[in-house]
Amino acid sequence: MIQSLMKQLPVSVPVEPLLQVRDLSLLYGPEKGCQGVSFDLYPGEVLGIVGESGSGKSTLLSLLSGRLPPQAGSISYRGKDQQWLDLYSASEAQRRTLLRTEWGFVEQNPRDGLRMGVSAGANIGERLMAQGVRNYQQLRGAGLDWLNQVEIDPLRIDDLPRTFSGGMQQRLQIARNLVSSPRLVFMDEPTGGLDVSVQARLLDLLRGLVRELDLAVVIVTHDLAVARLLADRLMVMRRSRVVETGLTDQILDDPQHPYSQLLVSSVLQP
Repeated sequence: MIQSLMKQLPVSVPVEPLLQVRDLSLLYGPEKGCQGVSFDLYPGEVLGIVGESGSGKSTLLSLLSGRLPPQAGSISYRGKDQQWLDLYSASEAQRRTLLRTEWGFVEQNPRDGLRMGVSAGANIGERLMAQGVRNYQQLRGAGLDWLNQVEIDPLRIDDLPRTFSGGMQQRLQIARNLVSSPRLVFMDEPTGGLDVSVQARLLDLLRGLVRELDLAVVIVTHDLAVARLLADRLMVMRRSRVVETGLTDQILDDPQHPYSQLLVSSVLQP
């Protein structure tokens, strides 16, 4: 009887990481950059990287996304074909292809992540074209659908991004990144520079899309409220090193490292 019951129990299959980072380092000077960073990122997980300005957050994000080569360490990515790719043993062309297809990158300034001289629809369709889609109706349909998903009037599909507000440009950049169904998205201060009301709306949108699409995300932010809302897990950086890592609520509610405690208390003070 016990053996019969055991056969009916579902067998849990261990989930493999999507990204494996080991001893990653790039220093521009003493404690400038990042050093000795290691972690695994799993499918559907949102990892927040927090810390003061100059702590190394942006350098780490550039390394993770293939934009800068490390001085030491390795990054391995498990692709859609389930094969592991060593990011910095791969060619530059392979890294660029990853960023156009399986990866996305949301810039802090949306003007850096959009083509300002082409229409909103063309910005969205461009990534699909990189994947081989050539049918005009399919491209336009995807543009209309994603404008609607990011709460931009689809009637503005032929408008240039320069005619959009900052918040609309950021939402368009998100649509441009997500239309190709990436598995991993990097975000660099995606709410920075926006009004508080616009930030709140954008965060609600991001949280919904991340959960709905089961995205893995690495997000750099100085705003702990953003981190609490979006991130499952946090890494706290100071002077180029990760000083604490753990579940978001655990770190924000009960930080263990003195710097994490200082970071959290400085936000809580009136």
